[in-house]
Amino acid sequence: MYGSRGAGALSTRRASAVALGAALLLAGCSSSSDGEDKDKDKDKNAGAGITQQPKDAGPFWVNPDGNAAQQLAALEKSDKKDQAAQIRKIAEQPTSEWIRPENPEEQARGFTEAADEAGRTALLVLYNIPHRDCGQYSGGGAADGDAYRAFVDGVAKGIGDRPATVILEPDAVLHLVDGCTPEQFHEERYDLLKGAIAKLTALKNTKVYLDAGNAGWGNPDQIFEPLKWAGIDQADGFSVNVSNFYTTEDSIAYGKQLSAKVDGKHFVIDTSRNGNGPYTEGDPGERWCNPPGRALGETPTTKTADPLVDAYLWVKRPGESDGECKGGPKAGEWWSDYALKLAQGSET
Repeated sequence: MYGSRGAGALSTRRASAVALGAALLLAGCSSSSDGEDKDKDKDKNAGAGITQQPKDAGPFWVNPDGNAAQQLAALEKSDKKDQAAQIRKIAEQPTSEWIRPENPEEQARGFTEAADEAGRTALLVLYNIPHRDCGQYSGGGAADGDAYRAFVDGVAKGIGDRPATVILEPDAVLHLVDGCTPEQFHEERYDLLKGAIAKLTALKNTKVYLDAGNAGWGNPDQIFEPLKWAGIDQADGFSVNVSNFYTTEDSIAYGKQLSAKVDGKHFVIDTSRNGNGPYTEGDPGERWCNPPGRALGETPTTKTADPLVDAYLWVKRPGESDGECKGGPKAGEWWSDYALKLAQGSET
């Protein structure tokens, strides 16, 4: 994996995301758009009483029926108050929705309609590029270029004019640079990424951040030209540290160096699990995969430590496995014990 990350592959996630999208299409979200009135912000169907975060903290939508919220409700029902208090740290924060290959239009519409109803912005991740993850834990992706274009078209149609922030294809450019993706697929991938950026940024209220690796993989000099070939000039910026553990300080330093080489583009940082920084023991090739002793990082917000950083985001959903390593389930599946340990290791 070149130490890049263990992605939360949607190819193995439960079908509940699709069901949620369909349900949201019918019912929407009953939360109020006033972030200061949390009583009115409660979702009627949220058994754990999950509310939206105040708007002045960040504009992103909290899914009241996410895996963490479901775990929280179960713990409260079992009167496990201490564990419930820990999991609430995750359940109450906005995390990304990774769009599955099946019914992308339906999912995108469901999530963005629910977010819009609550007066918030949906945070979406597209992770379906052909030849994804070089056949490793999160291998897969669209069958070919045409299938990928259809997938992006569906997402764009589902979003429409509603607010959305999209993280585009974690590792897709990085794996062109580090040699993981075979040469014969490079030209097509650049073309697909450019097309996706053009399609999504043409939407009225959608921001797009093209993934650009992390602080530990290599040097910004190695990736800035490939980012340009992939269409970074048309994007709102780039993302760093997706599904990884590098500190926010190191991620800002990496992002600023890279920004200077791509015309001052802004960036976002995945802080979902970087509270204790990267794991430094065990097999160096799998330190990114379900490392022990990690913690939640800064909660999602647009109030960051640098003007070039548009937001700290929880792109990786804390509690979802990186892959079948260190006793974990398949990539993207919920791992309740790991979620609890992340929360317990955090002072958030």
